[in-house]
Amino acid sequence: MANTAQARKRARQSERRRVQNTSLRSELRTAIKKVRKAIATGDKGAAQTVLQASTSVIDSIAAKKIAHKNTVSRYKSRLSAAIKAMA
Repeated sequence: MANTAQARKRARQSERRRVQNTSLRSELRTAIKKVRKAIATGDKGAAQTVLQASTSVIDSIAAKKIAHKNTVSRYKSRLSAAIKAMA
């Protein structure tokens, strides 16, 4: 348990940050799932639209350093490749 005022404040800040980061990480996963679901339906146009919308969400999360930029880039690349591979 935190003994000093500074340590108590840091604990409060860390908890707020943890909750916010968890929320944003969940948002990232949801955006990726939306694109995968659109790909599974087989409609290439709809999948591209969903990817475009999700890309801004994914990029903003990378900018906040919730997920590493290379990880996010890899997700986007694989989703884009999956859409391009659709007939």
